[in-house]
Amino acid sequence: MSALLERDPRRLFAAVLSLLEAKGMLSEADLAERIALTDAATPGQGARMVARAWVDPTYRALMLADGTRAAEALGIPMRGAPPLGVLENRPGLHHLVVCTLCSCYPRAVLGYPPFWFKSAAYRARAVRDPRGLIAEWGTVLPAGTEIVVVDSTADYRWMVLPLRPAGSEGLDEAALTALVREGDMIGVTVPAFGR
Repeated sequence: MSALLERDPRRLFAAVLSLLEAKGMLSEADLAERIALTDAATPGQGARMVARAWVDPTYRALMLADGTRAAEALGIPMRGAPPLGVLENRPGLHHLVVCTLCSCYPRAVLGYPPFWFKSAAYRARAVRDPRGLIAEWGTVLPAGTEIVVVDSTADYRWMVLPLRPAGSEGLDEAALTALVREGDMIGVTVPAFGR
């Protein structure tokens, strides 16, 4: 029987799911719900978090202390997801997120990872030459800015809280959300106002 399961991953999956259901640990409905939540996640959810942090100091403090709770405070479901850490960019400090081993990504808040995030070229360049890598995205940081590369793992996911762009002071939260791109929350790009 085990040789048959090894050759047919669908049967193996069904057997494991059956065992988990029998132990009351997971149901097929739970699994379907989690898949639906992951499929519905988009970078717009993370952009809402960023925009809220830009206008609400209390939320910003929560986001930096506990990204998971901050996401849940905006109605973003995090049940079953690894903890979310948030890295704050500041003048003189810029963060770049990578997963050096595979493609660990904060899917609950950013959706599925872009193809380039999973590529061996991105993963290697992010560690070896982060300044050159982000320059290829058109991101040129002020001289003297330190770049810190942070590795997402299976146990902990990361996203970036980018600097609020100059000139955006009069914008409301919805308009600020529209400024934030997926790359801004990974660190390959930075938000800009009036592009």
